[in-house]
Amino acid sequence: MSGVQLPANLSEETVREISDARDEPEWLLERRLSALDALDELELPDVIQTPGRRWTNLEALDFESLVDPLDQGDETERTSAEGVEVLTFTEALDEHPDLVESAFGSTVDPEENYLTALSAALFTTGTVVYVPEGVDAEDVTVRAEMNSRSLFSHTLVVTEESSSVTILESIESGEDVDADARYFSNLVEIDAGENSYVQYGSLQDLDEDTYTYSLKRADVGTYATVNWIEGNLGSRLTRSDVESELNGDSSETKIVGAFFGHGDQHFDVNARVWHNAENTTADLVTRGVLDDEARSVYEGVQDVGREAWNTSSYQRENTLMLSDDSEADASPKLIIHNHDTEASHSATVGQVDKEDLFYMVSRAIPDGQARNMLVEGFFVPVLEEIAVDEFRDDLEGLIAARLR
Repeated sequence: MSGVQLPANLSEETVREISDARDEPEWLLERRLSALDALDELELPDVIQTPGRRWTNLEALDFESLVDPLDQGDETERTSAEGVEVLTFTEALDEHPDLVESAFGSTVDPEENYLTALSAALFTTGTVVYVPEGVDAEDVTVRAEMNSRSLFSHTLVVTEESSSVTILESIESGEDVDADARYFSNLVEIDAGENSYVQYGSLQDLDEDTYTYSLKRADVGTYATVNWIEGNLGSRLTRSDVESELNGDSSETKIVGAFFGHGDQHFDVNARVWHNAENTTADLVTRGVLDDEARSVYEGVQDVGREAWNTSSYQRENTLMLSDDSEADASPKLIIHNHDTEASHSATVGQVDKEDLFYMVSRAIPDGQARNMLVEGFFVPVLEEIAVDEFRDDLEGLIAARLR
């Protein structure tokens, strides 16, 4: 039992009201109600624990005050590219009902944990990106503004054989909402068909009264590639899971993450990959910076299955501390069930290098500017992994603004 306090206004009537307002098919209403029923039995997502201590306290989330299911508002701009369909969830149910029905919940089980079920029961916004066979597309963007106390979103990406797409999503806070705290949830499912390529960039810059939960997972087919880029700068508490299941032979994934915390922000960021087929490759690269009393928790998992012959899997996580009061924990994990594997993992936590700082200050660079230059330089290995100029520029701009 999760022991989580359900919002008082969360009931079957609430869920039916959300579904009716969107004129949804019966199958989706049934999935919503099933997720609602499961809440009583489901646990919150796993967090890393050491004796006497939970690294992230999700139990402290007060859903009674955070969630208002019937008051969800967002302003979302979607741009498409030639040959690709970028639809609101409601439009996609009208135009591609079979596609949505088969893709929804196929990668992320709505009843996986308490927070996925809450999201599946209540989501009111989301996007479906459908890339037909052979289409090559760039510059699909989904820019969202959260204008309510709580907002639940669900995104589906389906790429057919030999297609490619680059998607950039971002979420920020809109107009002032009369609430001390807010809650944003985002579930993303990618079904990458044979020999297709997906690059999915996500930038979270919500205000620091918001609690954020996101789970993004890809089912990567034969010869397919899914590359994730995850940038987290906003919110009070962020729980972010980015995951790839390499289910097709010769499939590949890269998970690139960057976070920058200050004040009392808390980031729980996780990258996971499952090697389930032969000749698969994964590369996990995360860099974070913490200032003031900010805190980070990172778990990286590379799981190599019994049938995953000729696996290559690499992981690097580095956190830079700018203050003595910030705190970082990292837990890289290698789980190997097949000896035909080349794998490595590393995690480092450290302060700004005093010698580097002294060298720059001794050459007439002011102390603050020198520190900022070192921080910007620290993020370069992550920025170099980002092939999308617009995303890289956005992230660099947010990092520079935070440093100012």
